[in-house]
Amino acid sequence: RAPCSSFWLKAQAHARPSRHPRAAPPQQKHFVKMGKAGQARQVFRTYGKTKSASKVKSTEMKTPGQQKLKKGLVPGSVLIMLAGRFRGRRAVFLKQLASGLLLVTGPYAVNGVPFRRVNQRMCIATSTKVDVKGADDKAVTDAYFAREKKAAKKDEMFAAGAEKKALSSEKKAGQKKLDEGIVKAMKADEKAYLKARFSLSSKMYPHELKF
Repeated sequence: RAPCSSFWLKAQAHARPSRHPRAAPPQQKHFVKMGKAGQARQVFRTYGKTKSASKVKSTEMKTPGQQKLKKGLVPGSVLIMLAGRFRGRRAVFLKQLASGLLLVTGPYAVNGVPFRRVNQRMCIATSTKVDVKGADDKAVTDAYFAREKKAAKKDEMFAAGAEKKALSSEKKAGQKKLDEGIVKAMKADEKAYLKARFSLSSKMYPHELKF
């Protein structure tokens, strides 16, 4: 319902024209049938703002790029694990894999942490650096951590407990070869630092600590 007050009529009379007039929407002629006799009349079809600006979305899938490393994450940095089986433990960062995950190792001979993949969100990079030039990690890729998928049988589904799979001799040899160069270049104080477990005591605040 349109307003009929005198104030509204005066405002419309003294209204200023727009400085940036909008462009007229595109018009297309088409015929509309009227009845069964075949009569038709010509009308203009106007498209709204949303219809004229709409574009066909591409169906191509974008490949995700590799994640950027945090500031201070360089090969040899000592990390503090925040989650998982080894949370609170320290590990040495070796390289970033193609999947974006970090390849870290304890080394296993020092603190019992095997080489594994870790998300960089689940670790804290410290200012301590270890020499990793002697580490041979070229053969370790994401495919190295792939697991064999086996179809579960009906009898195995109702079994009381699954058998633990033993670590292959290939991975044991790879762990020893990887850690050998790192352990040789380590000093006594660096080994003691990696063995120590990280924990917070009373009146210790993470945002005030300098790692």
